Amino acid sequence: MTQKFDCFIIFAEMRTGSNFLESNLDQFDDLKCYGETFNPYFMVSPELKDLFGVSVKARDEDPMLLVEKMKENTKGIPGFRFFHDHDPRVFNALIDDPHCAKVILTRNMLEAYVSRKIAWATDQWQLNNVDDAIKKKAMFVSAEFEKLFYRMKDFQLKIKNRLQVTGQTAFYIDYEDAQNLDVINGLAKFLGAKGEITEFAGKFKKQNPEPMSEKVENYEVLKQTVAKVDPFDLDRVPNFAQSRPAAVSSYIASDKPPMLFMPIKGGPTDEVVNWLQAAGPLTEDLNQKTLRAWKNQNKQHRTFTVLRHPVVRLHSVFCRYFVTHGPDTYWDIKEAVRDRYDIDLPENEPDASWTLDRHRAAFLQFIAFVDRNLKGQTSLRLDPAWVSQNAVVSGFAGFALPDHLLREETLDTGLATLWGEVSNKKPPKWKDKAQDQPYGLGEVYSPEIEAEIRKIYQRDYMMFGFKPWDKS
Repeated sequence: MTQKFDCFIIFAEMRTGSNFLESNLDQFDDLKCYGETFNPYFMVSPELKDLFGVSVKARDEDPMLLVEKMKENTKGIPGFRFFHDHDPRVFNALIDDPHCAKVILTRNMLEAYVSRKIAWATDQWQLNNVDDAIKKKAMFVSAEFEKLFYRMKDFQLKIKNRLQVTGQTAFYIDYEDAQNLDVINGLAKFLGAKGEITEFAGKFKKQNPEPMSEKVENYEVLKQTVAKVDPFDLDRVPNFAQSRPAAVSSYIASDKPPMLFMPIKGGPTDEVVNWLQAAGPLTEDLNQKTLRAWKNQNKQHRTFTVLRHPVVRLHSVFCRYFVTHGPDTYWDIKEAVRDRYDIDLPENEPDASWTLDRHRAAFLQFIAFVDRNLKGQTSLRLDPAWVSQNAVVSGFAGFALPDHLLREETLDTGLATLWGEVSNKKPPKWKDKAQDQPYGLGEVYSPEIEAEIRKIYQRDYMMFGFKPWDKS
């Protein structure tokens, strides 16, 4: 099979996550990215004097010479990052070339601008260790932002137009998409790589995951400026977890009565399944085709999911997947978080040495890990067991939204009401969830735990109106 591309170009801008993207593409044996090769002020890095025998001066005289040297001397497919102010001769030479793959990395321009201002203020342009982060608010300059906004927008439109008129397809990837391993592997396949990676390079971490209002000194000026430019959603709580695709295979259907349960991992799934099973046989391992058939056959069906308080959910996940041993234990992740993130987890089944104080301290360490993981600051995967419930419910819309969002704390009455919509028989008796092992949440809970979890799941608390657990 003939190789489709002989090089690639990543169209990006400062503070769009291009370093992070490059570090992950460089993990593939047959891909190699050479940074900002055509930055007018340096080549790849300020310290580098030549690349493949081509000096900065020689590059400036004939930039395409360096492109050809890359192709000749790279094992695999070479590429580089290209910003709107890089050498326009390279742009004009490669934008129309169908053998040069185009990757277009984008980010909310307001986020990119504020990130740039903070980097200038702190002189911290990349972050390898979250503990080394320097925090400082940005000063928003209206004229500066507007000028940059329209310049970058014009460049994106120029790329789009040139690709359209030459009949080319680019691979578009957003800042938050780049935090998804499946997307990175998909991009590599698009470029021509043969293998896959199983974790992020871990070299670069998100530097400023806070809400916009906490990152800008003169936030009101920012709001007034962007109101004239574009309807940015400024007051959103950052949500770095991607919207979860509808996991239809996890749905559980009951014919009598016609009810479809759409579980949220980390919720009371076992208890709900047992309740449904008491009424009759269940259909599992659905796909979109079989689910459509079920819906057509059960015209009066109802679909539902169950929300669980974030504190209850995360503690349950901690106990089930990391502390006690069983078929659900996340062995690989457990080993990784013990070794690389210093979480004090029991190596074997917890014994007398696993005291309540030790359990509580380890849970707080686990909460801190989940926070970093959801912000894209770890090399480990985002797991559905701790992705925000808001993201999961939003993902349901990829196929169909549930008719009812039930709450675990009132699940007995919620299920009984739902049952009454589809059946005139008496519903099965509801059995509450068993206490977490080896310690129940009532023993472990503290205001500190609530506060730390609330920071992570601000959007869940806001969207679903959760109170502090001890007041629920």
